[in-house]
Amino acid sequence: MGVNKRISKIVQDTIFTRDLYLREYSPVDDSTFPLSNPIFDRFCSKILPEIGHKIETLYLKGTWTERVFHATNCPNLINLGLCDIQFEQLTMFLFCEKAYSQCHIYSYPYKWEVYNNITNNFRGGLFMSVTKVLLYDEHSFEYEVFLRISKSFPFMRELTINNRKAQNKKQFIKSNNDDQILPIIEYPNLQRLDVSDTHDDYVELFLFDTKIFLPNDLHICTHYQSLKTVTYYFTRYTTGSNCVKLAALYVDEMDRINEHIKNYFPDICIREAIDFELFK
Repeated sequence: MGVNKRISKIVQDTIFTRDLYLREYSPVDDSTFPLSNPIFDRFCSKILPEIGHKIETLYLKGTWTERVFHATNCPNLINLGLCDIQFEQLTMFLFCEKAYSQCHIYSYPYKWEVYNNITNNFRGGLFMSVTKVLLYDEHSFEYEVFLRISKSFPFMRELTINNRKAQNKKQFIKSNNDDQILPIIEYPNLQRLDVSDTHDDYVELFLFDTKIFLPNDLHICTHYQSLKTVTYYFTRYTTGSNCVKLAALYVDEMDRINEHIKNYFPDICIREAIDFELFK
């Protein structure tokens, strides 16, 4: 039987396509083990695109999940079993600190203006209608995430980042910035940036990273202590940074506002953080 006929037979097998176990069976010791890479590659390219809508149960190697779900959609999937998965990989699917997991289910094309709780697992796409985005994760956001966001939401006007974890690749990004290797991240329509519930790394990223391009007249909300830290107590050189593009700065601890911060942001309106929601 030819290859195409064998594939056609597999695709038409209702039982096989409903309950799918991507494992090989060894009759020697009655054990199973993952498919070899050549077989898995062929399966993803030739079979999965044809049967994705039929799959109800899927059992596969944990490291293959992204590859499988890039190859096909599984709208009728009920059960998902992951084997040989490391704890670090599993935590990417779960919010361990809050003891819950989440998934996004939406129609495409996406028609809403708001996209909330985007995590590191966000796979991208093009969301032309979205103007307001909220990022949240218990794992750090690295450069690649912000690049993916810029490409996926070209008309984003408001961005909120909730992440208390320090960036893991911060020094690597800085060294590559100096070498002009990394592409520029652009948010041409961004008007409001809320980094009041983030690690200082993200405040520094948006204010001083030369690989992030922000428009003029930006309104930003942050903590006074974070601002003091990333500006080296308001002495850091601002030429070429996004600091000079700010129109308004919203901070807590207004009683701490002194001549240092006023001199550092001489042309910027400084308001209380609570006003950030009022002046939309």
